[in-house]
Amino acid sequence: MKKILILGGGFAGIQAAIELQKNKKFTVSLVSDRDYLFVFPISIWVPIHKNKFEDVKIPLAKIQKKYNFNVIIDKVTQIKSNEKKVICQNSILDYDYLVIAMGAEKLMHKGIQNTTTICGKPEQILDMQHSLDQLIAQGKGKIAIGFSGNPKDKSAVRGGPAFEFIFNLHNYLKSKKIRDNFELTFFAPMAEPGAKMGDGSLKMLDKMFDASKINKHFGKKIKEFENDGIVFEDNTKLFSDLTMFIAAGTGHSALTTSNLPMNDAGFIKINDFGQVDGFPEIFAIGDSAALESPDWVAKQGHIAEIMGQNTAFNIQHIEKGKNNLKGYKSHLNLLCIMDTGNGAAFVYRNNKRSLIIQLPIIGHWLKKAWGVYAKISKTTSFPRLPGM
Repeated sequence: MKKILILGGGFAGIQAAIELQKNKKFTVSLVSDRDYLFVFPISIWVPIHKNKFEDVKIPLAKIQKKYNFNVIIDKVTQIKSNEKKVICQNSILDYDYLVIAMGAEKLMHKGIQNTTTICGKPEQILDMQHSLDQLIAQGKGKIAIGFSGNPKDKSAVRGGPAFEFIFNLHNYLKSKKIRDNFELTFFAPMAEPGAKMGDGSLKMLDKMFDASKINKHFGKKIKEFENDGIVFEDNTKLFSDLTMFIAAGTGHSALTTSNLPMNDAGFIKINDFGQVDGFPEIFAIGDSAALESPDWVAKQGHIAEIMGQNTAFNIQHIEKGKNNLKGYKSHLNLLCIMDTGNGAAFVYRNNKRSLIIQLPIIGHWLKKAWGVYAKISKTTSFPRLPGM
């Protein structure tokens, strides 16, 4: 049987492994530097103790037990595409087909070590929780929460979790009856953060910020982070006792020595079917791929999963000599339930329309239900819903 090697244990890589193993005609191996899938969309609740860290992890062993693909816990350091080999810290692996789903790394702003984050390495969320607990124990403080984009690739942005977290934090402090003791500020270098969500999003967010007494600091580029705040390009400073920052994505460092084609942000160039330009046996999916998309598109987990499904379908059809392959471009959209802790906003956008619906109370429980669904659909025969 032909060997398919999948690099990355996130949404894209896991979905590709699941779909390929259903076929049972390939030897499927997945390489990950951690032994669990981390469900980032529900990790927003870990710092405020609504979820435990273990609650947002799915052990790869559980998924493997259901679908029986090989799991290799190792760190990829180099891809030698001309030799069809992948170099890891502890092993050298070969392949007939390679699926690159290693995700992205983060842009390293000056002084970023002075921030915490909920969208970096999973264990950083525990650091965020600890820092927040310490500040709450003091009884008062200034907290700044924000994100940035990558001008070289506008899809490499994670703004939604920042919005979700600041509204969840507002309600968490309110439940403790100490909200008035804390100054919350949302910051972003773009003039209109949230504009990707479409018409009506900015007006809705403004109302939500005003109702929650959250300050806004928009439209100034970040110069550096200091231990007591953020310095902007005009040398003004936003003082903060705790800064939570989601940096934009950039290409994975393991790809820098490969000869694969990449865009200016370090993401791999692919065609509509996920194949790497010039390498028909190599696919790049999820955050590793350079998406050809409108400016409003952001890399999201459900698109990564669709790309994983398409890749499995396409490899199987290539092996059968068929050319009716599936593409990702027709599936591009924004889709999320933006949780606030006491409700949510349902957000959807594609090339034809944009939709934002506020869902008081029930929206929060819909997001909770999605988290349960996301976990059980990976480890059981519970049916997958398209786009979810």
